[in-house]
Amino acid sequence: MGRVEGKVAFITGAARGQGRSHAIRLAQEGADIIAIDICEPLSENTYPPATEEDLAETVRQVEALDRRIVATKADVRDFAQLKAAVDEGVAQLGRLDIVSANAGIGGTPHKSEDIPEEEWKNMVDINLSGVWRTAKAAIPHIKAGGRGGSIILTSSDAGLFAYENISHYVSAKHGVVGLMRTLALELAPDFIRVNSIHPTTVNTLMVQNEGTYKLFRPDLENPTQEDFAAAAVQMNALPIPWVEPVDISNAVLFFASDESRYVTGVPLAVDAGAAVK
Repeated sequence: MGRVEGKVAFITGAARGQGRSHAIRLAQEGADIIAIDICEPLSENTYPPATEEDLAETVRQVEALDRRIVATKADVRDFAQLKAAVDEGVAQLGRLDIVSANAGIGGTPHKSEDIPEEEWKNMVDINLSGVWRTAKAAIPHIKAGGRGGSIILTSSDAGLFAYENISHYVSAKHGVVGLMRTLALELAPDFIRVNSIHPTTVNTLMVQNEGTYKLFRPDLENPTQEDFAAAAVQMNALPIPWVEPVDISNAVLFFASDESRYVTGVPLAVDAGAAVK
């Protein structure tokens, strides 16, 4: 316990799924939390959006661990909203040490030539530009602390290799790697480390939905979770169809803690061996 004791973490997409898991895991180890989520529908998604009630549940669970949390409804496509949320969080909690740029969408599968223009723009705006805006809003506060820090960018196995029919997602997630490596160089003089995490399929609503089932099982008219699992397990080296959110959160915790104090510029796959299969 106490691996990030006394530190403050800013987490995007914190209302549920991986984001909530990251907030809870860091709070378990002593961090206070600045949390944001859009809590609104996105037309690209084939699954229900997070809600303000979901974000309130994240607050409840963090506070149950006797940690402080400042939670705000904000959109990573809007820098002013992000900056206001981070500024207010730092004003209340006193510092900023850790960033988990977790917010993202899955989108819907299309051949590249069939992706609607607006869907491509929104995918890149959220999954790549939103990550950059998150870092942009947070970096001045970490620098001001003079203690160094850790920025963790959520990419995907799709940021390391390609998948058919989601070129907008693959392109954005590959872009996150380039951003991570550049920030790692730029921020190293301030002892701010920057790394990326690359999950395989994770057991959240972003994966457990009809759109993903059809992406993995286009041979079936109405694929089920069991049909999806049978296909997903073939993607990984370890014989499992998906990992759990806490598996990603444990990697976030490692990067956030002093255990990785000299680790920067690293794309870490938490993917049951998918990247080597």
